[in-house]
Amino acid sequence: MSQSTESTTESNPFTKPGFIIAAALVVALIAATIVIFLLPKGQGNAQPAPAPTETNSSAIVSPSASAGADKSVCGLPGSNEPTLGTAPQSKWELLGTMAVPTDPSTAGPGTVGTDGLRSCFAQSPTGALYATANMWASSFNGYAKQLYLELSADSPSRDKAVQAIKEGKDVGGGTSPKVQIAGFMIHSYTSEAAVVELAFKTADGGYGAISTSLLWEDGDWKLDIPPAGGGAVRQISDLSSFLPWAGV
Repeated sequence: MSQSTESTTESNPFTKPGFIIAAALVVALIAATIVIFLLPKGQGNAQPAPAPTETNSSAIVSPSASAGADKSVCGLPGSNEPTLGTAPQSKWELLGTMAVPTDPSTAGPGTVGTDGLRSCFAQSPTGALYATANMWASSFNGYAKQLYLELSADSPSRDKAVQAIKEGKDVGGGTSPKVQIAGFMIHSYTSEAAVVELAFKTADGGYGAISTSLLWEDGDWKLDIPPAGGGAVRQISDLSSFLPWAGV
């Protein structure tokens, strides 16, 4: 029996307006429209993985060449590891309704602001992974505005996002979708830039994935907001392409 559009949207948090705005970061505010289709559990084939999202970096810098530059703003240790071959053993805690990894003395977050925003992650693959997870949980659980203002890398896209916020536009993330982190894939990593893709599982067992670009700036990982017209969100049917990693 076919479902109505209304009932499908209601059961699928990846298609709800709040999630679409958050998932596109502030792309939706800059006149881009993203439609996210999430396959029901066990159906269909996954869409091909998108090419790694371009960052604003003008050159690729090897980890060994730049490790230690702009050292961690809160003194966390860096690493020259090129990637993660296995999922890190992580301690998890709830940020709103989402479980997020935490290791304040090694990977981060090393700082939790009075406004609740988590920052200062290690200059390492694990630090980039932890930063990505915490950024999305922050965005989904009421800290979207702070994220864009405090933890996004300098770029024209950030300037547009800040302007939108000053104009009082809604940047989403006020209502948390019922999703949890289920796995990850590091598409690329240097000590200056990283592309991390997280897989999310919904309450009814479906899956979706979001690819995020990060830049190392001012001693921390910052969100590299994509330009208007782009959004690395895709449907997946299972976790076969990801390293399983979850807190619940």
